[in-house]
Amino acid sequence: MISAVTSPAMPRPSDPLRDKAAQLETTFLSQMLGQAGLGATSGAFGGGAGEAQFASFLRDEQARAMVDHGGIGLTESLYRAMGGKE
Repeated sequence: MISAVTSPAMPRPSDPLRDKAAQLETTFLSQMLGQAGLGATSGAFGGGAGEAQFASFLRDEQARAMVDHGGIGLTESLYRAMGGKE
């Protein structure tokens, strides 16, 4: 008999509301990483205008990786605030 309870090894079914909450946390973390100076040019030997333009892509991916590994817990708070039920 197959149990209806998901085990920790089984991924949780996709929930569009939870996905949006995770996107919001990713955006928040990306902005915070930018404000903290991650990706800032490093003086005379920096990458110029191209580095400044593409640094946001790196921050976005780093923020996404943080959220994929648990983040700071903002996803769950946002999910509940948007009406999600656990």
